[in-house]
Amino acid sequence: MAGVDPARVHANADRVRAEIAAAAQRAGRDPADVELLAAVKYLPAEDLGALAAAGIRILGENRAQELQAKAEAWPEAGFRWHFIGQLQSRKVKQVLPLVELIHSVASDSALAQLGRHGTPETEVLVEVNVAGEEGKAGVAPGELASFLERCPVRVTGLMTMPPFAADPDASRPHFAALRKLAAEHGLTRLSMGTSQDYAVAVEEGATILRLGSVLFG
Repeated sequence: MAGVDPARVHANADRVRAEIAAAAQRAGRDPADVELLAAVKYLPAEDLGALAAAGIRILGENRAQELQAKAEAWPEAGFRWHFIGQLQSRKVKQVLPLVELIHSVASDSALAQLGRHGTPETEVLVEVNVAGEEGKAGVAPGELASFLERCPVRVTGLMTMPPFAADPDASRPHFAALRKLAAEHGLTRLSMGTSQDYAVAVEEGATILRLGSVLFG
């Protein structure tokens, strides 16, 4: 994805914010409690200025090398970087200094590296496989309590990626399950909802939305 039109991104972002506000109102929530993250895996570094012009400041990258390159390319843009891809333990040391939040902690090998390289300021989300999909990353709901106990850094919330479905409402029970798990463990941040189901995610309590094509398309 290259040659992103800044005017289109701005218009898309305005429309998405209005839809977030409407979904929050339906759920009796404050729209200010929902953060919009632009997932930039497929966006070249040279196009990130379009996001800055649209007032988007939280960017999420899936790959450690790309994260470093993009962060270094825009040091004065005021971007806040999150890591949203599968977290390989050997990449923890590289990722930590670049981001304010990791969304995808889900393995004991990652916990070991966080214990080695994390600081008191390190914040992470634990990825949960709420649907129990085979071969998909994430901690099983029944194993979450013990995983949280083993985490050597501060966990402030949970993340999930439900099974893909054409109907956004199909994601609702998975989002509700994540919200319930977070409440049981006193966690307040919920990273859930992508371009196809973000309004439903807001209605179910999302505090961070990971959006891509709905912003750039």
